[in-house]
Amino acid sequence: MVGGWVVHALLEAGASVVALVRDTDRRVEFFRSGAWRQVALVPGQLQDFATLERAINKYETDTVIHLGAQAIVTAAERVPLETFESNIRGTYNLLEACRVHHDLVKRVAVASSDKAYGDNSGKPYSEDLPLIARHPYDVSKTCGDLLAQTYAYTYGLPVAIARCGNIYGGGDLNWSRLVPGTIRSLRQDQSPQIRSDGSYVRDYLYVKDAASAYLTLADRAAEDGVRSEAFNFSAGEPRSVLELVGCIASLMGKQHLQPRILDQARHEIPHQVLSADKARTRLGWQPQFSLEHGLQETLAWYDAFLEGEAA
Repeated sequence: MVGGWVVHALLEAGASVVALVRDTDRRVEFFRSGAWRQVALVPGQLQDFATLERAINKYETDTVIHLGAQAIVTAAERVPLETFESNIRGTYNLLEACRVHHDLVKRVAVASSDKAYGDNSGKPYSEDLPLIARHPYDVSKTCGDLLAQTYAYTYGLPVAIARCGNIYGGGDLNWSRLVPGTIRSLRQDQSPQIRSDGSYVRDYLYVKDAASAYLTLADRAAEDGVRSEAFNFSAGEPRSVLELVGCIASLMGKQHLQPRILDQARHEIPHQVLSADKARTRLGWQPQFSLEHGLQETLAWYDAFLEGEAA
């Protein structure tokens, strides 16, 4: 989902884009929008070092934005091996391919996650907090984060790290996630389901703001004060799960459909809020979308998508 919107932003900026694509799902934004026709497609997986090395060499890639991952927390709990192979092996394969072709690659941005911090509840997370993840998805992102730092400090690779809050927006077809699942349920006049008790607090970052964060970070990754550094990106509008569901219901005029609280979530962090002060002061990055504005655009995307699916 994020990759599709990053490609949109890169094309709008006039970049020549090469995209590694594992699965060809014509429903996702990257294909649905036609963006795939404007890029060089490389079929393959992050676990295949030869594919990554060939793509960088063949297309003389100067900037790498590493977004590929197994990103579903519940899937990571069920089958951790696939998550570790994709998120850990995939990250060191890509960083090593960049190191091998350091004469070509001038900038690298790696997507870590707020989950890499683990449970540091009680205050907004800043980048100097330790990474103390404990569970499969979270640990996989911690490992990728530390691998990026290793390649920066040991080999001088011009890499910087993004730690984003929960990214939402059009194109997320993982219906088990809160935003798309809630929208689909409400459109069907069904009560949305909440896996947790509804009290968990998160930062929610609109996907277009996330895309601008990745482009900003990639563009500046070789600079002093940015190379080897991690940066939090958030909108600064944390909400509880219940508050977010209520906001979506209000925008859709479905307040009468009360959420069904399952309280089945395991290994979830109760309170996870990021401080993006470092990104604002050092990179000059600012989110452009309020939560309400981002959700309005998101709802418009799903309206078009779900109506097209039903046609």
